[in-house]
Amino acid sequence: MGRFPVYQSPELDEVERRLRPGPHRHGYLEGDPRPLIRILTEDEKAVKAAGLYHDVIARRLRTLTEAAKRALGEPVVVDDRFRVRVEAARGKLPCPWGHPGLYPKTHVELERLDTGERLQWTDLSIHFIEAHGFYQGAASPYRLDPPTVIRILDLKPAEPPQAVPPA
Repeated sequence: MGRFPVYQSPELDEVERRLRPGPHRHGYLEGDPRPLIRILTEDEKAVKAAGLYHDVIARRLRTLTEAAKRALGEPVVVDDRFRVRVEAARGKLPCPWGHPGLYPKTHVELERLDTGERLQWTDLSIHFIEAHGFYQGAASPYRLDPPTVIRILDLKPAEPPQAVPPA
């Protein structure tokens, strides 16, 4: 399956099943009846309409997360505009798409100092955006609505990500 699928497939059906709430499973699509393909497509359109790319959004969230991690649980001000704090829990989470590796259990909170607007995300949220163009379902506690994220982080249109030349 491609990085950002544009059609429904049996593989995507299986991913969607894993993203839905269930016994012993957090629901990344909690409270959102839309099919996964529709969520992915609508969020992709919103990101493109802003002249941005998933990689750009993920990179900014990662930069803010790393700044907060260096503060060892204390709030830190980044770029004189954002107060960011990270909480880490023991354990790691797998990617429901089946990517190898595990992602630390984190909870990142951001407050924009001039407006008071807030965002929250996890390390897995960053992976979802970067690798899958997935911002989670409408009622998920970690939903990062693309237009809202773009506005709060004040992201500007970007050049396409550079392809890595083959080795």
